[in-house]
Order: sequence, then structure tokens, then C-alpha cells
Amino acid sequence: MSSEFIVRLIGMILFSILGVYSGVYLGQLANVEPTANTISVEQYGVIIGMVGALIGLILTPFLTTRPIRALRQLLSRISAQNLFAALAGLVVGLIIAVLAAFPLSLLPKPLGSILPFVGVLVFGYMGVAVFMMRQHDLFSMFQAINPRAGASASTESNGTAAAGGLSETRSILLDTSVIIDGRIADIARTGFIPGALLIPRFVLTELQYIADSPDSLRRQRGRRGMEVLSTLQKEPSIPVRLSDIDVEGVREVDDKLVILARQMRCPILTNDYNLNRIAELQGVTVLNVNELANAVKSVLLPGEILNIRVIQEGKESGQGVGYMDDGTMVVIENGREYMDQEIEVIVTKVLQTAAGRMIFARPEF
Repeated sequence: MSSEFIVRLIGMILFSILGVYSGVYLGQLANVEPTANTISVEQYGVIIGMVGALIGLILTPFLTTRPIRALRQLLSRISAQNLFAALAGLVVGLIIAVLAAFPLSLLPKPLGSILPFVGVLVFGYMGVAVFMMRQHDLFSMFQAINPRAGASASTESNGTAAAGGLSETRSILLDTSVIIDGRIADIARTGFIPGALLIPRFVLTELQYIADSPDSLRRQRGRRGMEVLSTLQKEPSIPVRLSDIDVEGVREVDDKLVILARQMRCPILTNDYNLNRIAELQGVTVLNVNELANAVKSVLLPGEILNIRVIQEGKESGQGVGYMDDGTMVVIENGREYMDQEIEVIVTKVLQTAAGRMIFARPEF
């Protein structure tokens, strides 16, 4: 039984009682000078009571649960820092309004009665506006005077303690795509991810849905994601946390991740291009595994020599194609005649594309 249904029943009962009392009152007024067509007081009470019950059944959610739900959704989209800054600004503005209320009340009427109320509205609004605009400066000032800053500075000499503190304080949200990809386990083992890997419950739910898919390919990808997640949890050097935190009123997993990242002020680790773009547009830091893979590929300059095995034909006539150990494609001019052979080639051009790095070369001999 949902809470909205219970609220509807309570509202129906309350409005029906109110309707009965109103009907009795109206019936008494109508029967002061009754005629042949005048209905009785009891009939007035029953009819208006039924109308009140119907009104309560329909309108109660719009007066109670719906506004509360809309307010909760609005607050869930506001980050904790923005909410704290707004509340602090409101408190400061009200304190100033209280201090100004006494001298304003000494003014002649009607100013002495109106201006204190106007001052509450004006100073409250100005406090919220100023604190919201300068929230980053204010929080930076609080961090500068925070006594814990000195304690954290003293632990910088100890690399292990500093690294452990960073891992505990910073969280990195994991997307479903990066778990299925599998490279996150190898990257995390290297220690290049400074923080705890945070996996929300809705990401696990989506991963389980993929693992139970009737499509065999999607089912294999989902099960591989489960295995990668199990591997991450078994690694003692990789802090992994599962959380039941959720974003109400939002269905899409990507939208939940972006909103959660904004609230927690933490980055998202993903290799989903669309999620990457949406998060960047909303000011969320994104750690893209594909960009990392492209960044760590070996850098080659025109004129360098490398050994490459020609494994297939290219698109153009006479071209051959090979691949380096890191997966970089090498297009070899006149390399078709060296099919299934390992040859030395000279790099002629390096092209960076959206899909990665592509190298053009020609045989040395």
C-alpha cells in the first residue's frame, strides 16, 4: 500500500467530515423558512459530505505528497555546497534584518510597521545571493583556517599516510561501461587512480540487467563486468565501496551519475562518449579510459624505423595493414606484397583521429 493511497484515504475522511459539518450548517440555514421542495438538514449533510470525500480523494495528493516529492527532487539536484551556502546566507541575512528591525521600527507610521518586514525580505534575499555567488571563495577561506589542514600537512612527509588519506577522502564514480570494459582493474593496480572507487547500487542493477539479457553478446559482457567487479573487490590495494545512494525522480543511469557527481563533487570514470560529453557540459570532471589509452601509446615521429607484421590488405591499392603491440594501426604503402611477413618500415606520417592514432609508413628497402 503506497503512501499516496494512504494520504488519499486520510484526505477523503477529513474532507468528508468537513463536508458533513458544512452541509449541516447550510441545511440549518436553508430550513429556517422551509418550503415543500426544501431538503432536510440530514440530506444536506450527506450530499455535501460525499462531495467533500470526492474532493479529498482527488485533491489531497496535490496538496501534500506531490509538493513534497517535487521539493525533494529539487533538493536532490542541488549540491551540498550550494545548499549549505544558501542556508548560511539566509541565516546571516536574517540576523542583519533583526539588528536593523529595531531602528526601523522607531520610524513614524506606516514606515515603522512596514520597513522591518521589508528588511527581512531584502536582507534575507541579499544574504542568499551573496553567499551563493561567493561560495567558492568562502569555502576556500574555511579550508584555509581549518585546523585539520595543519594536521594533513604534517602527514605529507609520510607518503603512505598521505596516499591513504587521499584514497579515503576522494571518491571516483564508476560507470557501467568502464566496468564491462575490464581495463579498470589493470589501471587500478598500477596506483594511478588516487581515490576510492565508488559504485552506486543503480550501476550494479544495470550491470545485473545486462548479465541477465536474452542476447548472448550482452549477457557475456554483463558477466565479464561482474567478474571485473569481483576482481576489484579482492584486490587489497584497491579501495572499492558499494553504496545504496540514489537519485530520486531520475530513471536514466547516466543522468543519475551526473547528478550524483555534482552533489558529491567527484569525477566519473567512464569510456562512454555520450556520458563524457553530457558530464563535461554540466561541469563534472570525467576520467576517460579511452583517452588514457591513447595518451600512453608510444610516440613515433616521421623517419623512425620499426618492425611490423603485415596481416591484411589496406583500402587503397597496394596497401598493407599491421598493428603495433598497443593496437595502433600502421598503414604500409606498397605493403600488400609482404603479406604475412614481418618487415622494417619507415614512418612517414602520424595521424591523430577520434578513434585513436594511425601511422602511415613505407618499407625501408
